[in-house]
Amino acid sequence: MKFTPLVNGRTYSWSDVTVNVLGNPVAGITEVTYEEKQDMENVYGAGDRPVARGYGKVEASGSISLLVDEVEALMAEAPNGRLTDIPEFDVVVAYETESGDVITHTIKNCKFKANSRSFKTGDMKMEVKMELLVSHIEWQ
Repeated sequence: MKFTPLVNGRTYSWSDVTVNVLGNPVAGITEVTYEEKQDMENVYGAGDRPVARGYGKVEASGSISLLVDEVEALMAEAPNGRLTDIPEFDVVVAYETESGDVITHTIKNCKFKANSRSFKTGDMKMEVKMELLVSHIEWQ
């Protein structure tokens, strides 16, 4: 079988991603993670196979990793300097397809759950992973 390279063209990469936090694009972001999970289970009746499925709540979660200077800039704008006191905000993640279409996901009603630091010898950069409390995600 002969394979043709680049059948699907160019794929997405980190350099295509733009992340907005508190309405501003963030240059010092090194990671963004988000997901939604829905509780679901098989429902059993007669026999040994499921006869239906039951569905429960949908839970969203997320986190961002920022360079420490971005975190310090956020703290300077935060009420009382506390990240956890910043009112709910959206995190908008956008990336462009090869055809020029923009895909946008919005992580809704975020709150920072903690403000912590962890650095060690040999670190070439100081980054902070920040867990978010999230209400839901809009998958455009």
